[in-house]
Amino acid sequence: MESFLTKLKDITTFIFDVDGVLTDGSVFVADDGVQTRSFNIKDGYALQLAVKLGYNVCAISGSRSKSIIHRLNSLGITDVYIGARNKDERFKLYLEEKRIKATNVIYVGDDIPDLTVIQLAGLRVCPADAVEEIKAVCDYVSPIPGGKGCARDIIEKVLKVQGKWMNAEAYSW
Repeated sequence: MESFLTKLKDITTFIFDVDGVLTDGSVFVADDGVQTRSFNIKDGYALQLAVKLGYNVCAISGSRSKSIIHRLNSLGITDVYIGARNKDERFKLYLEEKRIKATNVIYVGDDIPDLTVIQLAGLRVCPADAVEEIKAVCDYVSPIPGGKGCARDIIEKVLKVQGKWMNAEAYSW
């Protein structure tokens, strides 16, 4: 069986769930009902670097929070889908629209709503604090929890295997 690191050589696309992967899953609710989330800066650095280096980066979330769009757009990620009730369908449409093969995709998810979609990707990844059902189907379980650098961990691994880590693009934001 081909090793996990060897498979990283063919990755062109990162697709992330948001809550529990790019955030720690916490939602803060103000008195006026406005919800906010906390995103990790190290994840943000890696995400924008992946975009700058020409990778496809996408987020698919069941949440309808526009704060997700604002944060990810600020990192150069334009393929952000919120309110996705059927992540499998959104995943398939994204690959079709971009003409991407599933074997070139890493999907990072953490909970039951990701269980079927994660199995459509070439490589299945989850944070350390993912539910057991997700861990059971993953090729790689990051030692880092969601929202604490998990996205950075996997992006860095791909860039290192592909010889793109610490190149000239790495020194600017």
